[in-house]
Parts: sequence; structure tokens; C-alpha cells
Amino acid sequence: MFSALCRRLLPLAIGACFSPAVFAASIPAGQIANEQARHIATYFPGRMTGSPAEMLSADYVRQQFAQMGYESDIRTFNSRYLYTTKDNRQNWHKVTGSTVIAAHEGKASQQIIVMAHLDTYAPHSDADTEKNLGGLTLQGIDDNAMGVGVMLELAERLKDIPTQYGIRFIATSGEEEGKLGAENLLNRMSAAEKKNTLLVINLDNLVVGDKLYFNSGKTTPASVRKLTRDRALNIAHSHGIQAATNPGLNADYPKGTGCCNDAEVFDKAGIPVLSVEATNWSLGKKDGYQQRAKSKAFPEGTSWHNVRLDNQQYIDSALPERIEHRSRDVVKIMLPLVKELAKAGK
Repeated sequence: MFSALCRRLLPLAIGACFSPAVFAASIPAGQIANEQARHIATYFPGRMTGSPAEMLSADYVRQQFAQMGYESDIRTFNSRYLYTTKDNRQNWHKVTGSTVIAAHEGKASQQIIVMAHLDTYAPHSDADTEKNLGGLTLQGIDDNAMGVGVMLELAERLKDIPTQYGIRFIATSGEEEGKLGAENLLNRMSAAEKKNTLLVINLDNLVVGDKLYFNSGKTTPASVRKLTRDRALNIAHSHGIQAATNPGLNADYPKGTGCCNDAEVFDKAGIPVLSVEATNWSLGKKDGYQQRAKSKAFPEGTSWHNVRLDNQQYIDSALPERIEHRSRDVVKIMLPLVKELAKAGK
């Protein structure tokens, strides 16, 4: 009933179905994430950094946080990325990204960041455009509306729970152009904020991959890995959810570590990270970029940035109920984990 009602009302009153506290307490884990991800993918395709769709989706996420009772704002930043033409000329494309931040205050000054990028892929070359990669019609349900949906559900379920440590929920921009938003966010943090950031959790590409992976940063201390990555795996297995960590088959990405997303920015700065993704680290180049075995539905073993593949209609057909199951599984793992890490009260 909740799903059907929201689908009817969302076009008329964006976000209205997600604000009452009673929903979070009564509906199954993952249902808010599923509804939010589908809404973002449907109504804000082509969320390229600096595009109208990205600005509108950022304001939508801000409204969701505000309706939950959070102090929330949008921080814009100016940056640029290279675009390559057919004749191999390179030009700088200037962009203005929009990052959304909401604060769950804790009793202590330390904080945990829960992060997911809101933007979708913008073509970086004429070759990308010819291959139908990125652009105005890319829904990006896997990359990365579902990550944002899970973040919003976590925010909804945690909003009235007191915690010892603060939690910052952040929808970043510019990830697809080289982690621009994450870099801007880090650069804006004071030395004290960096020191007081106990962990950055990054949610990205949670749907298409064969199984869930929980990876730490290369610089994340072993003691923190035990409390974060290893604890996430234990929670997953207690629910019968298939989950793993990078087996370390590539020397560039040691066992148990991740790569190539917003978390990497914080890892390089020496801040502990936990990267949550769905892929297959035992395939292809063993770098996590081949999400699943090659098949008729996914000829390259990926859906990366592909307008035809990374949309909910196609995924619903090729992988029935995968979106619902993954949203449920990730929330079942991440909600108790974040509660533990933030030292939530009853």
C-alpha cells in the first residue's frame, strides 16, 4: 500500500510520503530506500554535475532532510574536467556542482560521515557520446540513485535516536568527473573536523554487482577495520546475506581495500573509510570494475554509465526484484552498524 500510494502522490507532492515518523517504524527495511531511489532515477535522469537535473535533485534531497527535521543545506562549488573531441583535442568544461549536507548532532565532537554521490555520468568525449554513455537520459539507478536512497532511509530511521557521535549525511556531486565534490568537501573541512571524523562510509553501485563488498581504505587502521568492515560482514552473514571483501588479487588494491570512488579522497587524507558496493572483485582485471559475469543481458559484465542498462526498467527485467532485495539487504546491514559506530542510545 505504501509503495502504490507514494507512486500516485509523489508527482504531485514531492517527498510527502517520506516525512511522517510512523512510516520508518512500521515499513520493512529497504522500502524507503527503494522508493527514494526509484523516484530520483525516474524524475531526475541526467543528473550530470552542474545540470538542471542535478540542481533539482539536490534540492529534492535537501527537502527530504528538512522534512525529517534535519538542518540541511546545499553547498555549491566550481570546478572543471577535460572533454576530448573526435580529433583528439581537449577542452576544459567548467561546472558548478551541488553537494547536500544534513547534520545529526551527537553529544561529542566526533562524527561519522555517511556519503553517496548524487550525480550521473557526463560524457567525457565524443566517443562516450557515440557509445551512449551518460547524458540527459541516464537514470543511474545503480550509479548511484540507490546509494542516495539508502542514505536517506538511514537518515529517516536515525533522526529521533540520540547518538554519542554526530552523523553527517552527504550527497556529493562531481564524483563522475573525478571525485570533485569529495575533494571540495575535504578541502572545506577544518583541521579539527578532519581529526574528529572517525569514519567515512561511502555507498555506491549497490544493485547490479554479483554480491555486496565491504572494503576499508588502504590507510584505515586494523583496529578500525575490525569495527567497521569486519563487523559489517558479520552482520551480513547473520542475516544470510552474501557479502565479502576484496580478496586482494590485484597488487594495486590490497586485500580488504577498495578503490576509485569518493572514499578514496578521504583515504588519501588518512581518514578511515568503509566503501560499500556491489561488484565482483574476482573477475576481469580484479579491480572491482567488472560487476558480474558477462552475459546476454550484460555483455561487458557491467552497466557502467550505459543509458540502456542502468535504468530501473531494464534492471527489473534482467534482474527481477534485485533493486528491492539489495535496498533491503544494505539497510539491514548498515542501520545496526551505524548505530553501533555512533553509539546510539535506546
